[in-house]
Amino acid sequence: MKFIGAGTRPGQPQIHHDLVFTVPNLLTVVRFLGVPLFIWLVLAKQEYGAAALVLAVMGSTDWVDGYIARRFNQMSKLGRIMDPIADRLSLIAVAVTLVIAGVVEWWYLTALLVPDLVLLSISLFYFHSHPDLPVSRTGKIRTALLLVGTPLLVLSKLPVPGTDAYFVAAWIFLGLGLVGHWIAAYNYFWAIIRKGRDLKAGNARGQHASEGDIDDGGLR
Repeated sequence: MKFIGAGTRPGQPQIHHDLVFTVPNLLTVVRFLGVPLFIWLVLAKQEYGAAALVLAVMGSTDWVDGYIARRFNQMSKLGRIMDPIADRLSLIAVAVTLVIAGVVEWWYLTALLVPDLVLLSISLFYFHSHPDLPVSRTGKIRTALLLVGTPLLVLSKLPVPGTDAYFVAAWIFLGLGLVGHWIAAYNYFWAIIRKGRDLKAGNARGQHASEGDIDDGGLR
């Protein structure tokens, strides 16, 4: 079974429906709810084993909801926007928590935040909202790497054998994920600019056409 695009049926078009109450959207909500639970386990209880389990469940739902959506024709316009937002907010909230707990340094959080803040700014400039772009393959791989690396890093805080191996493996995944994060952000940046410019050009042409109709009507 392939990891990226799992559940896709050959020859079946992928249509995003106007649906809200779907299983994939419910799983995305579960991913949102996992964030405060993770924060509580790390900062209040210092239960790193349980926290790593919560991260593993959150990461698995990211794959499962996509599989169900494609396999059972439950892809929705809401899910297309909500799913990547859930990924970004989850990873950032988890990173902030780990910084406060002293598990990672501030530079890691900065490396995650800067590209997202740039994309958010340019999206608000052109669209005043979400740009509604398809998730790129690089973006999917980036997210998968970060979702694997983060629980491994949390596991490295446990008083069990092999923590050094967990730590090294975690930073291999996280390092590759951060590289992919910046590459994906670079591609999204130019995709947003192209889409924004096309939108503004289309609006300008429509405005000129409307003004021409008004002028013609006045001449008549």
